[in-house]
Amino acid sequence: MFRSFDARNFPATRLLAAKKGRRVSVCLPARNEEETIGEMVATICAELMDRYPVVDEVLVVDDGSTDSTATEAAAGGARVVSAAEVLPEYGSEHGKGQAMWRGVHETSGDLIVFCDADIRGFDPGFVLGLLGPLLTRDDIDFVKGYYERPLDGRPGEGGRVTELMARPLISVFFPHLAELAQPLSGECAAPRRVLESIPFVGGYGVDLGLLIDVTERFGTSGVVQCDLGERVHRNRSLSDLGVQALSILQASLQRAGRSPADVTDFPWTSRLVRPSEEPISVSFAERPPLVQVPAYRKTA
Repeated sequence: MFRSFDARNFPATRLLAAKKGRRVSVCLPARNEEETIGEMVATICAELMDRYPVVDEVLVVDDGSTDSTATEAAAGGARVVSAAEVLPEYGSEHGKGQAMWRGVHETSGDLIVFCDADIRGFDPGFVLGLLGPLLTRDDIDFVKGYYERPLDGRPGEGGRVTELMARPLISVFFPHLAELAQPLSGECAAPRRVLESIPFVGGYGVDLGLLIDVTERFGTSGVVQCDLGERVHRNRSLSDLGVQALSILQASLQRAGRSPADVTDFPWTSRLVRPSEEPISVSFAERPPLVQVPAYRKTA
């Protein structure tokens, strides 16, 4: 049973008192999120840096956006880095996992909070809820957020990839994770010592990959979840979710030691084939633990 917390129990004043000199970074991996990123960054900066200095830096990792994501993020007060320019010797392909890995390299915090960049009406309680267990307890290695996710205004119908792909795979291969409310949640937080010591699965498989790898290395006792309330964001079409689902399948099979028999090296590629549509190639790749990266060791 994973311990659960409530974000409402962690007001900024309480966490400010519990901070005790630890540096906190918020990292937002983003690609084409101009409609939401500026407001998210501005809210964090105004409420959690200026009003209550709980957060020390906000970093946006721009993963090849073709819109004004980088401009909006910088205007809101974030430091913005281009994913392609961070550790380019480890590949230049786009992907959420790759952007998060590069974000850990670029941040300076002792504690690192990740949030997806497409949240509408962003509440600073998201950051506080993820930080709360880490700042108020000494036995926490990883915090996973969960929330109510409406779909087109209908409560309780979000998280389709979780229910149709991730949860069945977890039940078969990783039953120790089965009681987590939202294993694919993009909102999570951990000490740097944890994040720098594990590999990062590329693409959409990163969220499940982190859970698998953290619990394998550190055990389940230090993994907790926090109720963040409600999350309203852009809901993708069922067709668009196919790529995400395939990425989750790849990550699960690889971590379970069940990758296809003809796979002998990484990255390996699968093709998503659907009637009357062009096939889409989805590659499984991962980045090594940052403690193994020479450039990181020089700056850490």
